[in-house]
Amino acid sequence: MCLAIPTQIKTIDDNGIATVELGGVERQISLIMTPDAKLGDYVLVHTGYAISLMDLEEAQASLEAFAELAVIQEAMEAEEVARMGDPSGAAEA
Repeated sequence: MCLAIPTQIKTIDDNGIATVELGGVERQISLIMTPDAKLGDYVLVHTGYAISLMDLEEAQASLEAFAELAVIQEAMEAEEVARMGDPSGAAEA
């Protein structure tokens, strides 16, 4: 299974390398597969490549879904710690 993340293009250099930001982390990605991408566009990024353009509504919906999944994952991890105890041993110190 592959996972592609929607991100917004912040800058594009002369070599077709874009700077995008996801979760406060900036990354450089290649636009070779999306030559029509421009500053401000949302693109789906997989393994360092923009693989397709997205419209704003589609990108926002995807980002909201990822945020919901992160909340669910955190809750599941908290339940696991409560059930199994803190594996780091921090509670014993």
